[in-house]
Amino acid sequence: MGRSCRPLRQTAILALFLWVLVGSGTPCHGRVYLDITAPYLRKIPTAVPVFKALGSGDQEEDLPQKLADLLAETIAFTGFFKILERESFLENPQEARLTDSAIHFKDWTVVGAELLVKGGFEYRKDRLKVELRLFDTFDGHLIIGKRYTGKLKDHRRMIRRFCNEIVRSLTGHEGIFDTQIAFISTTTGHKEIYIADFDGHDPTQFTNTETITLFPAWSSDGRWLAYTDYRDGKPDIYVRNIKERQGTVISFKGSSMTPAWMPGKFALAASLSYEGNPNLYLLTGKGKIIKKLTKYWGIDVSPSWSPDGQALTFVSNRSGNPQLYIVNVKDGEPRRLTFKGKYNTAPQWSPRGDYIAYTGLGELGRMDLYLISPDGRGPIQLTQDAGDNESATWSPDGSLIAFSSTRSGRSTIFVMNANGENQRPLLTLGGEQTDPCWSPRLSGD
Repeated sequence: MGRSCRPLRQTAILALFLWVLVGSGTPCHGRVYLDITAPYLRKIPTAVPVFKALGSGDQEEDLPQKLADLLAETIAFTGFFKILERESFLENPQEARLTDSAIHFKDWTVVGAELLVKGGFEYRKDRLKVELRLFDTFDGHLIIGKRYTGKLKDHRRMIRRFCNEIVRSLTGHEGIFDTQIAFISTTTGHKEIYIADFDGHDPTQFTNTETITLFPAWSSDGRWLAYTDYRDGKPDIYVRNIKERQGTVISFKGSSMTPAWMPGKFALAASLSYEGNPNLYLLTGKGKIIKKLTKYWGIDVSPSWSPDGQALTFVSNRSGNPQLYIVNVKDGEPRRLTFKGKYNTAPQWSPRGDYIAYTGLGELGRMDLYLISPDGRGPIQLTQDAGDNESATWSPDGSLIAFSSTRSGRSTIFVMNANGENQRPLLTLGGEQTDPCWSPRLSGD
């Protein structure tokens, strides 16, 4: 089955002030550091030395390394950077400087660093000031610099803000560090929706139905979450405001399931069976039927929108076994997309529109993830020989895919680069985790 994706905002935002020290938000000197649309990326060797204490402040002995480690882990999550071991660094941390005129860039190029991230901080009376700078070691110039001020507990947000600046400066695209992932977990003994940060940090329970919830889907503006809920003994669609935790129940005779928000609209596609067999319908966010999208005597489920909102990919058994189809929303006739494999499901259209990720049953009886282009070129297999892998969901920039996998014995959430490389677990929770759905980017504070 498939879903659409989108974000959760923090309900309480603390004061955090930001201003530019130096640098710009675009690649410097015309150099293209990273092309995230390339099929294969060379990771940029990057040095992140321990942060330097600036001035005399309160003693936090682990803060210099804690901040540096967090920044290194955060940018490494993207798969764009190779973080160098600090043991190889030639610079004396006690003599470190933050200005490019005081940095011996040859000391960094000789250890293989192409990029250098330096940080300094001052902590006094629970007020934390952090200065962060990104340098090109070969050209010996500053790419970008920022200063952040807040409370100590704001440190993670400060680091993520700068990591977003790094990615924007090097790629011209926004980062993913202000996104979150919704998923289903059986931690409580029931299938409930949880929401965690993009890197698995701070998983929080969102529903408390004590029954079965499935297929979470984010609205385009990140204010709403739609999902399938069995609390009344049959599948209905619940639409809840993320902040207020209130919303609408979309319930028709029969099943109402697999919601997918239309890009840029307070409307969603869903599979309804109130007229008989499950077909796809376009609904308002309050549940009013706008249009019937498919007409078939069998089963049509799991819609996923193209980025421009003009087409849907979905699952249908009209060819006998579950296969992927594409239909133009205005007046199109469904076109079969997948022909390889007898069971293909859970399509998810990429944010760039160039690929559709889906789950397919392989010859050995395992579920694995594949990519196929909307014109049918492919498929490309992303996972293999590692348990069952299902329910792909794209990061907003299209560079990463989160999914559920049983490779560790029970189902949990993993993440990988969009080309299938660098597969690793995202979080650790009790029970099983399935149906991940990546949010869009948060819009400011």
